[in-house]
Amino acid sequence: MKSLLAIIFAVMLTAGVTFAGNAATQRGTTTPNAAPASSTEPNPQWMLEGEKQYRVNCGRCHQPPHKFPPRVMATAVRHMRVRAMLTEDDMHYVLYYLTH
Repeated sequence: MKSLLAIIFAVMLTAGVTFAGNAATQRGTTTPNAAPASSTEPNPQWMLEGEKQYRVNCGRCHQPPHKFPPRVMATAVRHMRVRAMLTEDDMHYVLYYLTH
């Protein structure tokens, strides 16, 4: 039963990320400090800021998670953004830290 609920939850999360990503694309919104284009090495400035934001906002309740696919992490960060009252930029820093 637990595994069935986990599968349903994962499907719902994946659908939510796809919808949220399409909505932002349709509106033409971008982050002013957009994350660096995908490269082989992480951007140290973004990593430090992301780690700082994670420790301040997320570390109170969560241990750093194991590496998950970026889509899964994006969904989790967007969901927790409301609870942690993260700004849009802080959310992007945390997401970058968790996916690189």
